[in-house]
Amino acid sequence: MEYRTLGNSGTIVSTYALGTMTFGNETDEAGAHEQLDRYVEVGGTLIDTADVYTAGASEKIIGRWLATSSARNTVVLATKGRFPTGDTANDVGTSRRHLRRALDASLTRLGVDHIDLYQLHAWDPITPLQETLGFLEDAVRAGKISYGGLSNFTGWQLQKACDLIDRHGWSPLVTLQPQYNLLVREIEWEIVPAAIENKLGLLPWSPLGGGWLTGKYSFDEEPTGATRLGEDPNRGVESWHRRSKNQRVREVVDAVRRIAEARGISMAQVALAWLVDRPAVTSVILGARTTEQLDDNLAAADLHLTDEERAALDEASDPGAADYPYGEPGLAQRDRPIEGGRG
Repeated sequence: MEYRTLGNSGTIVSTYALGTMTFGNETDEAGAHEQLDRYVEVGGTLIDTADVYTAGASEKIIGRWLATSSARNTVVLATKGRFPTGDTANDVGTSRRHLRRALDASLTRLGVDHIDLYQLHAWDPITPLQETLGFLEDAVRAGKISYGGLSNFTGWQLQKACDLIDRHGWSPLVTLQPQYNLLVREIEWEIVPAAIENKLGLLPWSPLGGGWLTGKYSFDEEPTGATRLGEDPNRGVESWHRRSKNQRVREVVDAVRRIAEARGISMAQVALAWLVDRPAVTSVILGARTTEQLDDNLAAADLHLTDEERAALDEASDPGAADYPYGEPGLAQRDRPIEGGRG
């Protein structure tokens, strides 16, 4: 396992994090504890969850594991708040009221007195951002959290948050958790540059594109059986009916397969190795149903692609910005020779 700083902080984390969205749903408690044990056994340190993962069950499962494990002093614990935790108007959002109750509930379920990284799970268009960020600062000062982070923010939302924090002299945010993989690279147009400018580390979720980058889905036959798309072919952004008709998806999967076969490794490991070395990435969030899947993913822990392999994947996965400002004309203006002039 390799390690990096958690964004622009002094805390060190492994380059692969353990995502726990399956805990309590697709993965039972025994299987979840087995995954947690295996993850820390190989040197993993960053565990990511959220208060809405299986309606709080994920946090409870992690809490019971922490209570019987010696790993609490070595793991960096991350969770999130924002989405509905009840049925009333104030049981959702990033208001002080909701986040205070959400954070306290997460602390209780996890059985800890502080959380290392507390993330806003998404933008809230109703709550003033100053109110939300003021809550994070108060939580840092109260010792309930060590750092604040974001998840699913766009570039302008990220920049607005960082500007407000700088204006007030509050504790800086350290991470952004976006969807990012070989099939979803559009965040490189604005979100990644904004993260780099503000020294936020990226914690990509869905690094395998919902299973598409593992090669387990056919483009010609609707999936069935005990997989996410087998159980629901129209599942969210991973929808089989949408992606199976996309020529670029086929080309990316084929490029990943060629490298995997040439190296004698799994397609998942190739996709993970490409992502972990992208600019600004701190730690890639793994999400597995089983320990066997987790083991395969963790085999990428010390894997790095060659320049030629990365170039092949970059070309196949290029999202194809049509024109200015993200296409070639715009890219040409993002740098200039220090000498200046027209020469």
